[in-house]
Amino acid sequence: MALQATYFGANGWLLDFGGCRVLLDPWLSGPLEFPPGPWFFRAELNQPWPVPEGLDLLLLTQGLPDHCHPATLALLDPSLPVLGSAGAASKARDLGFETVHSLAPGERFEHGDLIISASAGAPVPQVENAYLLRHPAGSLYVEPHGFLCPELPAQPVDAVITPVLDLGLPLVGAFVKGRQVLPQLLERFQPAVVLASTSGGDVSYAGALTRILWQKGSLEEAGRVAAAGSRLIDPVPGVSYELLAA
Repeated sequence: MALQATYFGANGWLLDFGGCRVLLDPWLSGPLEFPPGPWFFRAELNQPWPVPEGLDLLLLTQGLPDHCHPATLALLDPSLPVLGSAGAASKARDLGFETVHSLAPGERFEHGDLIISASAGAPVPQVENAYLLRHPAGSLYVEPHGFLCPELPAQPVDAVITPVLDLGLPLVGAFVKGRQVLPQLLERFQPAVVLASTSGGDVSYAGALTRILWQKGSLEEAGRVAAAGSRLIDPVPGVSYELLAA
């Protein structure tokens, strides 16, 4: 068995744990908008993606549209089991998914050989989920905004999906803290692989929000931070990365 990951841009991934295929926070096609409307924020994938085949589980970290994208979720088979934060689970039920499990921080869920444990993620403004996934094929931690629960114990993990940049707004401050959290993740989990996420992919942005957004850090800086013990991957969308050999 092997652990593989395929990136779709933004927060979207296909995780393959030796044949157990998990679709994470997918945005595959259609525009992404935030209220109050496209004048405020609108994004488009420059290349839409087909729905991956053979899915076993849909995993959602947050109920916000860049993690729980309505147009993408409408493309999926409603019989596909869904696991998500409280907000994401509510959105999935509204969209007609038949089997939806809500997971709160501190709870865990088993799907065959896959064990998924939730911890507290980003407060946006309600606290959403981070996940630790363990399977005989490998282990992986994911939190898309760079928030690490202080109560989550140190433990070895094969791979981490995280932002590596800080993104923020004037007066508000950073709402994505990838640059700040990366050293903590490396110390806490000692991952063999770090996959950069959240702000990547082939995406076009427009709207007032994009004109005042600031960024701190770089992939080059993140690579230097990770170099002591981890391999940093800046993923190319559509490429399947083998994180652990079969």
